[in-house]
Amino acid sequence: MLYLVRMDVNLPVDLPPSQADAIKSREKAYAQDLQRDGRWRHLWRVVGEYANYSVFDVASNDELHTLLSQLPLFPYMKISVTPLAQHPSAIA
Repeated sequence: MLYLVRMDVNLPVDLPPSQADAIKSREKAYAQDLQRDGRWRHLWRVVGEYANYSVFDVASNDELHTLLSQLPLFPYMKISVTPLAQHPSAIA
């Protein structure tokens, strides 16, 4: 199943830079592992915002929830999920 996911990150202003850097480093490694195994199909930055749009390809709502909730930045995110279906006019 394909899902379009928007993630908006809001780190606390008083979070020590070293702690923020450590969280971001773990986030990057986790995201890249999911991209390599094919479950995180696309990752696009939103220009001018600390946000992204991503496409996930997972078996279920529960699997997506588990993946998202394990993101190191999850406690600092607002996440919106849109399930996707094939469009009848799509050529790919």
